[in-house]
Amino acid sequence: MNTLVGKNIGKTASGNVLLEQIDFAFEGGKIYGITGDNGAGKTVLFRILAGLVKPSEGTVEYNGQAFAAQKPNIGLLIDDLSFFPEFTGQKNLQLLAKIRRQIGKEEIGEAMTRVGLDANDKRTFKKYSLGMKQRLTLAQAIMEKPDFLFLDEPTNSVDKDGVQIFYRIIKEEAQRGAVVVVSSHIDSDIRTLADEVYLMEKGHLQKRVSL
Repeated sequence: MNTLVGKNIGKTASGNVLLEQIDFAFEGGKIYGITGDNGAGKTVLFRILAGLVKPSEGTVEYNGQAFAAQKPNIGLLIDDLSFFPEFTGQKNLQLLAKIRRQIGKEEIGEAMTRVGLDANDKRTFKKYSLGMKQRLTLAQAIMEKPDFLFLDEPTNSVDKDGVQIFYRIIKEEAQRGAVVVVSSHIDSDIRTLADEVYLMEKGHLQKRVSL
């Protein structure tokens, strides 16, 4: 079973405390929802979990090991993820897939189909609607069948039909055995998806009994 454990995680930048004494133990097959106001520290935590930012203190263990010891298979959706505007969606995903060299054109096409995009669409990314861009972002997060899936505000700019697709996919990823962590300021996202709910407030994370 996949496990994700955080121990006494803290993050300080420019003298400001962004995260403080965060502990958690997450397991595969469940969806963990994190709520909280903008600036509470959710995105900073997601960047730490994805290995993009190092904590100032504490540790994160992926299946019992540190990030550097194994390079865990992680999928990430964050707002400022960038694609090449002059390339098609499929071409963008192909370029990303070359980093780990684990999947090919077939798996990329499957991921795009799952999120409701046409892998053969010749439009470039810059001509995508906001909803299509968000769908492509989800496609890149799931295309390598990650063991750990971190989704920061995944339904932003997604239409009603797209939201239902996102819900289905997120649940499927958990059922596959991934550790899934979702942040959202939309209560319905958390109510629909989360098996456990946490509140991020002023850099502290605490489990909630209910929304």
